[in-house]
Amino acid sequence: VLSHNLCTVLKVPHDPVALEEHFRDDDEGPVSNQGYMPYLNKFILEKVQDNFDKLELNRMCWTLCVKKNLTKSPLLIEEEDSFKVWVIFNFLSEDKYPLIIVPEEIEYLLKKLTDAMGGVWQQEQFEDYKVNFDDGKDGLSVWELIELVGTGQFSKGMDRQTVSMAINEVFNELILDVLKQGYMMKKGHRRKNWTERWFVLKPNVISYYVSEDLKDKKGDIVLDENCCVESLPDKDGKKCLFLIKCLDKTFEISASDKKKKQEWIQAIHSTIHLLKLGSPPPHKEARQSRRERRRKLLAEQEELERQMKELQAANENKQRELETVRKKLEEAASRAAEEEKKRLETQVELQARFSSELEREKLIRQQMEEQVAQKSCELEQYLQRVRELEDMYLKLQEALEDERQARQDEETVRKLQARLLEEESSKRAELERWHLEQQQAIETTEAEKQELENQRIMKERALQEAMAQLEQLELERKQALEQYEGVKKKLEMATSKTKSWKDKVAQHEGLIRLIEPGSKNPHLVTHWGPAAFTQAELEEREKSWKGKKGTE
Repeated sequence: VLSHNLCTVLKVPHDPVALEEHFRDDDEGPVSNQGYMPYLNKFILEKVQDNFDKLELNRMCWTLCVKKNLTKSPLLIEEEDSFKVWVIFNFLSEDKYPLIIVPEEIEYLLKKLTDAMGGVWQQEQFEDYKVNFDDGKDGLSVWELIELVGTGQFSKGMDRQTVSMAINEVFNELILDVLKQGYMMKKGHRRKNWTERWFVLKPNVISYYVSEDLKDKKGDIVLDENCCVESLPDKDGKKCLFLIKCLDKTFEISASDKKKKQEWIQAIHSTIHLLKLGSPPPHKEARQSRRERRRKLLAEQEELERQMKELQAANENKQRELETVRKKLEEAASRAAEEEKKRLETQVELQARFSSELEREKLIRQQMEEQVAQKSCELEQYLQRVRELEDMYLKLQEALEDERQARQDEETVRKLQARLLEEESSKRAELERWHLEQQQAIETTEAEKQELENQRIMKERALQEAMAQLEQLELERKQALEQYEGVKKKLEMATSKTKSWKDKVAQHEGLIRLIEPGSKNPHLVTHWGPAAFTQAELEEREKSWKGKKGTE
């Protein structure tokens, strides 16, 4: 039934065989919208020509959906007016499914209705309505629009008839393309009499009827780019005359007053001008302009959103880069802290090593002082023995032996002095190396100079103490040399004394023991010079002398 009615309204031949063939495999149960749409597109809509009555098609579609969707609450408008609002909605709605009418088009329609009712448009009231509009919705459905108009929210104080007339006027303008309508007098072509007619101006034709119910149509004035309209002077008792010229006919018309005459002349002239330009009617052009403006605004908003997303992405990238830089800086700071910690540990280790070296040097110095004291005591004992031997006859021979031994000791002292000088130079080089390391540490840690100043002063003091120790060692070496020079002088004096004793030595050789050269074993050498003989060495020397004396 639906397919047959659609074919009848759209003036398309109905093919029952194609219908049965299409639904042959699905003849059990109801057919959904998705199941019916392929058949509708292929067998009905593709065959539609532009020769059907669109208003009849709208009435058929209205009949199919009104009973299910129209609100049951009482409205201020009749069902016919609801149908006209429904058709106006289809004209003003957006070209996307599900169909909705956006707030801009709602405002346009309500303004049209208010002007048609002779009321004053309340912009503040509509702004409040938009504020309370659901944020999740982009517009109203057709049934919500019918309810909005039918509840009289924007037509308070108007009766049903006024609202109905306003809806009809807007319907005629937007849907039926009625640019202007009204009663005027028309002069006949044959009898030349004047008759009142209801004129309806459309984009390409002026139709005139017996009355405004449009039931009895008397004729059409077909308009094209060759037509024109002219004002005529009053004549034959008729006023407010104007003339419409076409290629085949000319029509004389009389308006009710000068204002109506001027309005009709202007409306017909504008219609002819639009025909010359090939432009659509003003309300369709305005609708297209509003849609283009919304598309442009939507494109601008999408572009702005895209730019905002790009900026946000760039900002996120910058944030990630900054986070990476911050992490790198933190890692660098941690590495610097670790290096600083290692440097401080190294410095503390060097200080500890330096302190241990100083302690070791002090211990060595103490040991050397003890050895020097011990050797001094042994020297005193040796000198005491020498004095005892001087009282004896063998004192001269022992002095000679001591002279030879002194020469050997002199060589040993020279070697000792050279070794002391080498030790002193090595100590000085080591101190200079420590001093150089300290200078390098100061140069590499110039930024921390203030913090390490106290430590540097302590090192310098330690260095000065070490230098003082070296000076003390140098002084002790000089004192040892002076003692050596004194011993040498004594040996020289002893040598001079031995010259007078040589003859006596030859005579009394058996009564004394000659002083023999000492053992070739190495002697201990200190900073004070050659050490005294030990008890074991003296006993070994006595045995040697006794053995030589027995062989002689």
